[in-house]
Parts: sequence; C-alpha cells; structure tokens
Amino acid sequence: MKHVHLIGIGGTGLSSIARVLIEMGYTVSGSDRTDSAQLNDLRQIGVTVYVSHHASQVAEADLVIRSSAIPDDNPEVQAALALNIRVLKRNEFFNEFLRDRQMIAVAGTHGKTTTTAMIAWMLTRLGLEPGFIIGGVARNLGVSARAGKGAPFVIEADEYDYMFHGLHPTFAVITMVEHDHPDCFPTPALYLDAFRGFVQNIVPNGSLIVCKDDPGAAAMALSVPPHAQSVTYGFERSALYRAEKRTMTSTGSHFYLINECATHVMPLAEVKLQLTGEHVIRDALAALTVAHRMGLPMQAAADALGEFVGTGRRFEVIGEAAGMVFIDDYAHHPTEIQATLAAARQRYPDRRIWAVWQPHTFSRTHALEERFASSFDQADQVIVTAIYAARETNPGYSADAVVRRMHSKNTRYVPTLAGVSKTLLAEMQPGDVLLVMSAGDANEITRKVYDAMHEREAHLG
Repeated sequence: MKHVHLIGIGGTGLSSIARVLIEMGYTVSGSDRTDSAQLNDLRQIGVTVYVSHHASQVAEADLVIRSSAIPDDNPEVQAALALNIRVLKRNEFFNEFLRDRQMIAVAGTHGKTTTTAMIAWMLTRLGLEPGFIIGGVARNLGVSARAGKGAPFVIEADEYDYMFHGLHPTFAVITMVEHDHPDCFPTPALYLDAFRGFVQNIVPNGSLIVCKDDPGAAAMALSVPPHAQSVTYGFERSALYRAEKRTMTSTGSHFYLINECATHVMPLAEVKLQLTGEHVIRDALAALTVAHRMGLPMQAAADALGEFVGTGRRFEVIGEAAGMVFIDDYAHHPTEIQATLAAARQRYPDRRIWAVWQPHTFSRTHALEERFASSFDQADQVIVTAIYAARETNPGYSADAVVRRMHSKNTRYVPTLAGVSKTLLAEMQPGDVLLVMSAGDANEITRKVYDAMHEREAHLG
C-alpha cells in the first residue's frame, strides 16, 4: 500500500489520519465538498487535496478511506469499487493500521478529547514518542495527530458510526457514558451496547479504566472480558485511583493522587493543573491512571500534566479586549454545557457571562430539548443560534423551541451568526465574558467580536 485516498478529508477524523500517513511516508490524497483552513493545512504538509468529488481522483489509489458522512453512492466510492480498490471506514482501517502499536484508546460521551490530549502530551513529555490522533489540536503539541516513533499510540475513540469497534486497545479509558448521537443510536440501550462492544475488544492482559463517578462508565466494568481487568478512578471513596484534597481557583486546580487497594493506601503524586473545573480533574485522573498502569514515574507524569494548557476549542481563551474576555468551547451536549459554564463561573465569579450556543444536529437538539433548556443557569445572558445541521437535513425543527422552554428574559433566539455578532457588539460591556459553545462554525463569532472590540479599544486609545 503506497497511496491512500481519503473521502471527506476535511473532517477532524480523516484529516488526522492523513497527517499520520504523510509522516509515515505514504502518498496521500483526499477530497471534500468545500475548501477550508483544515484543507490548506494538509496541502502544506504534502497532501493532494481536491475540492470536489470525482471518480477520476481515486484512480491511482491503493486504498480508499471514507468518512461516516460519505454515502454509498458517492462517485469516488463507486469508482474505487469498480476498480477493485478497497474502500474502508475508519473502524475497518484502524484494525490493520495500528495492529503493532500499544494502543491507548479514550472513549466516552464527554471528556475524551481533553483526556486523549493529556495522555499524548504526558507520554511525549516523558520521552516515549507516542503516536496520537486527537479530536482537536493539543496546544502543547501544536497538532491533532502524529505518527510517533515509540510503541504507544493514543487515540480518541469516537463512538459515532461504531468507529471505536475497530480498535483493540491495551488500555481502554471510558470517561462518561450517557445517550448521545440519536441519529446513529436511536435508543439509550443501543448506545450502551456500542460501548460494551468496544470493551470486548481489549487485548489479553489489557485494562479497562473507567470513571467511578459516572454510572454509565462504571457500569461498563461489568462487561470487561475475562482476559482483561477493570480499574476505576474518580472522587468516589471506592475508586482505586482518587483525587484527594481537591482545590480549585480561578487559575487552576490542585489535588493529591492516591492509589487505594485492599491492603493499603499509596500516595502517588501532587498534581497542579493550569486548568480549572471538576471535569478537568477527572480527565487528569484518567491520564495518571494510565501512567501508573504503564509503570511510569508518577510525579514526573503529574508534572507533565501541570504544563498542559488544553486543546483548541475546549475552554480556549482567545484573548481579552476592551476589558472583555473571549472564550471558545466545543460543548454541544447538556452535560458539557453545564460543566463548561460551571468552569466559567469558577474562573470568573463576579463577571457577567454571555453564553452563545449553536445547537449541533437536529436529532440531538430535539431528543435532548428539555435538558438543553435547563443547562444555562450559570449564564447571565444566553443567545441561541440556528441549528448546525452537520450531516442532517432540516426536518422542520427549530432551536427556537428550546429557547421557548427556557422562560428567561435574558435568553433569546438569534438565528444567524452575523446577527449574534451584531448583538454582542452592541450590548457587551467591559468586564463581560463571552463564551461561545459550538461544534459547528459559530466559533467565527468569537474571533469576529474579539477583533472588533480590539480595534475599538485601539481606536479609543
């Protein structure tokens, strides 16, 4: 296999695969419907990129990988099949591609991107030269993916379209499990079954590492195969790895990591994080549990996490201008929104918080409508945009239905991104905090308003 072609290469998953393949010496090409900054980054590292889907573009490929959003009747899929070129989805590809690596796979409804990035950075800092694929850019590493020269390969194990069923991890981490992606998993039972299938793929003598604090994740321990073991982390007294004496300030978090077994309690490390929030402490606990199971020096591992500054669009502070703070976040599920707003309130207790939320997919917004409506209590002002369709078509449902459930005079529906920017520029005041939560394209609001406020500040002198 010399030449790999990726259909839907502009997406987070396939663009990361492309980066790893280029580093490994493959010829890589790919196509997508529209151009983007992501595609331009791929061009810079030697990927041949097509902004269209045409049959001729796969003719020289030895293997084709397609994203979950690419249908069977895509012209490149059809052309590859006619030429007897193998066409794989990510779950089929990973089984072959990572067969000889020590895989650390991080799954969960929430927290998997930050946890994956923490582990990748920690192992890098400790000199293990891991490969990794993360669902966002790790700011310490500067990229979302790397081939790596060492044995470990850290991967964000995406449940959508059963991608993580193609993984066979030595260490399988599950952060949280609660129903999501109703377009792929119509019922909570199907969603749980998908995670059970992931657990069954742990290799002999491998470990399942689950958050004891989350009932959905903890329940997965019941599905661990007989050839593997389950390990727990969290705040619960019964967790094998715990964070004791936790403190949080506006600038970070502090705790002591202990390991408790049947016969003794062992202090492992003092941990000082630059990020704040209980969810961040749990992510660090998961990373440190992996480190201990790998036999790594624990204080050095903790010190590495102390240098971790986060991932792109995960409570990413874009900057300050005119006395206001501008933050991007990827939250698009009620639990994530609540955790993100709690972290914002912890960090900025006396400031007015503007929460801008772009709902992601019609199916999720409709299925979780009631929970979304009750997720913004920590915000002072809430603006909801039109739904980002992603892979779906509009069934005639609007996010205005969620806003009507909120029953607050400080909540409004402003469908267009331009309209939201205009509102913020007119109404934000010095001391305010803008938090834009979006898995779509609403992060452009943050940059636009920040730049305008910065210009306004400079003009006023």
